[in-house]
Amino acid sequence: MTAGLRGTDRPLAELHDLALVDLDGVVYKGHEPVPHAAASLTAARERGLALQFVTNNASREPEAVAEQLTSLGVDTRPGEVFTAAQAGAALLTTRLEAGARVLVVGGAGLHTAVSAAGYVVVASAADAPDAVIQGFAPTLGWPDLAEAAYAVAAGAWFVATNLDLSLPTDRGYAPGNGALVGAVQAATGVRPDSAGKPEPTMYRLAVERTGARSPLVVGDRLDTDLAGARAAGYPGLHVLTGVSSARDAVLARAGERPDYLGADLRSLADVHPAPERAGDWWACGDAAARVADGALEVRGDDLDAVRAACAAAWDAADRGAPVDPDTVPALGVGSAREVASDR
Repeated sequence: MTAGLRGTDRPLAELHDLALVDLDGVVYKGHEPVPHAAASLTAARERGLALQFVTNNASREPEAVAEQLTSLGVDTRPGEVFTAAQAGAALLTTRLEAGARVLVVGGAGLHTAVSAAGYVVVASAADAPDAVIQGFAPTLGWPDLAEAAYAVAAGAWFVATNLDLSLPTDRGYAPGNGALVGAVQAATGVRPDSAGKPEPTMYRLAVERTGARSPLVVGDRLDTDLAGARAAGYPGLHVLTGVSSARDAVLARAGERPDYLGADLRSLADVHPAPERAGDWWACGDAAARVADGALEVRGDDLDAVRAACAAAWDAADRGAPVDPDTVPALGVGSAREVASDR
């Protein structure tokens, strides 16, 4: 069965009992809030939707993340935050006994999570660690990466909290953990095991801690958030406030396709229409799209046009006749332009 957009007859916040919400690019960018995010999440909670904030950022403790979210208007408890540091520590337990030595390359959140899992945290390859776990921290430098490389080259198990190549900040996109992990991988030739999205571990652990029956993944990145949703078997909402654009969604591989599209988190309160085939065209609302001779044609310039374009392009790709990427326009969405003007 191919992966396509779903339709709903009720708002997403009423159809699901838990939202697994990404942070960077969805709720905030660096220290700046994403417009409408706080009010939308508060309104979703009032409809009965529980929240778990699931982030590939492993640099901070859940308490610090909860404090930032609360300061931005989203009242959050530490138990509602699940980080890649916690997922990384859980991954270590699959191969290492308590008391094993682990070289931690990362921030306070990763140090705390590894210690809490029962491991001895070391700071040097000279301590003969059994594993190296690497997560993002803005203070990491060459000496940290060198120690990781020395330990991995000596046979330590190499674990990364995530492999995100970029990190959204209030100034733009900066190198993420995957870029720094790449330096160690290039030096050693060893590819790490990853605990973060798109691996499904984080989502499944977050669902287990809540007992939710109908979770919804909410994210801005197709290659991590939405691919992780597919891997976990949970429906995913792609919001257009971060890394992956509407055009990216149209060109998405089957394993990274969202189930729903939204300009921002206000889409949690929306009913989502499903595109329908109309002859050679796919229609959604007043918009329509088709692929003819490998070229994408789109009528409309709103979110329904993006939905129709996704349906047309995905259908063509699944039939073995993918759309020519050069024919896919930028597909700007009104609310996404509003986000840019608010910044």
